[in-house]
Amino acid sequence: MSARVRTLADGEAMLQPQDLAITILGAHLRRPGERVWSGGMVEILGEFGFSTEAARAALSRLVSRGLLQRQREGRLVFYVLSPRAHELLAEGDRRIFSFGRGAPAADAWTVVWHTIPEDRRVERAQLAQRLRFLGFGSVQDATWIAASDREQEVRALLDALDVSDFACMFLGRISRGTEQALLLSGAWDVEDLERRYGGFIAEYGRYLDADQRDKLDPREAFVVRARMLHSFRGFPFGDPELPDTIAPGAAARAEAVTTFDAIYEALAEPASAHFAEVALGQSPAPVAVAPPAA
Repeated sequence: MSARVRTLADGEAMLQPQDLAITILGAHLRRPGERVWSGGMVEILGEFGFSTEAARAALSRLVSRGLLQRQREGRLVFYVLSPRAHELLAEGDRRIFSFGRGAPAADAWTVVWHTIPEDRRVERAQLAQRLRFLGFGSVQDATWIAASDREQEVRALLDALDVSDFACMFLGRISRGTEQALLLSGAWDVEDLERRYGGFIAEYGRYLDADQRDKLDPREAFVVRARMLHSFRGFPFGDPELPDTIAPGAAARAEAVTTFDAIYEALAEPASAHFAEVALGQSPAPVAVAPPAA
């Protein structure tokens, strides 16, 4: 099968092995020093259709990017999350597990403007990506706006990228009646959001039914939960959580969030058991067998 596998919830998104590996490790490998066997991770990624070559290449690239650290014991290779990966995953958790859980504040807006030099393109690109994850849209080059108070998150981000000296931040509100200009600016593309939320709900909403969940064995529960998490984590990049007065869509977002929360929790036990058995080499818990009737 191709190394690129279409997600079920959003036909336009493509699963990439590096991104999927980080999603999976972020969900199951968060204790400091905990490690996974390389062969187990190759098998795990294979469950999503990736070849052995593609899986091994993805893990090697994550090492090169400083997100994984390789450990050897004889002929065996293990991976642990790097401190940088732990920081990024913690930041991601805060965003993913708070996204859509509160009503947007119409009078709380954040504007970020920066003059990061061209010779620091890496930092510029990282800042742009992580601002989008926080719900910011770009109204023009180096000027970003979000429909919420993001002062603390942005301060931490600027410090982490060591670009605080090149950026400033404004907090305030937008004058009534001028909000629609933001949509016309192209800062965000919100036209397709309801369709994407609808696709997510159609794909995963079936597992709100306990009978449907009970049909899944641990491997299937793991794959469904990982795909769902990977798909859901894309919403913060595309949905700025604008107030309904600007861009209606809160109902679809709320239904998707409710669906995600319920299924993520309901499938946690079998999914974690499967990951532990394959990637951590832990034997599954024995199943209690009732004694034969006398």
